[in-house]
Amino acid sequence: MPIIPDQKDWTWVLSQPCPDCSFDASTVTPATVPGTVESMLPRWRAVLRRPEVTERPDEDTWSALEYACHVRDVFALFDQRLNLMLESEDARFADWDQDRTAVEQDYAGADPAVVSAELTAEGKQIAESFAGVRESEWGRKGLRSNGSEFTVLTLAQYFLHDVVHHLHDVDG
Repeated sequence: MPIIPDQKDWTWVLSQPCPDCSFDASTVTPATVPGTVESMLPRWRAVLRRPEVTERPDEDTWSALEYACHVRDVFALFDQRLNLMLESEDARFADWDQDRTAVEQDYAGADPAVVSAELTAEGKQIAESFAGVRESEWGRKGLRSNGSEFTVLTLAQYFLHDVVHHLHDVDG
């Protein structure tokens, strides 16, 4: 059963700490992202080994497996967006419907062991990409299809909140 889409504009986390997961964007730079991502990967792998990984806590909330699939895809998507921002002036990001992706890719029916390997690989890839960002590139810009503007710095902050928050969602 599909989850009701979250319609919130989460860009507010760039200006204030998240009351749910305690993430504070002001502490993040592209240089801190690689270590943070890499430190979360063993925690995600542990989540994916849980016996109840496929169980939804309620009908309106993804299972830990579905969250892990989403995070795997967030790693890949933000790696593409980061590289686009580094390669082109005023990059434009295509819209991504995460809820449609969850249904089309059958997140609920995924194999946790496969997702664990894929999430780890994608996490290592984006960590490597952020490790290569030079300080002079932090101000490069990109525009999301809804008009939200990001710099490489704010993209790093927004991205990291997403994966930290979802690890919090699954008690990882």
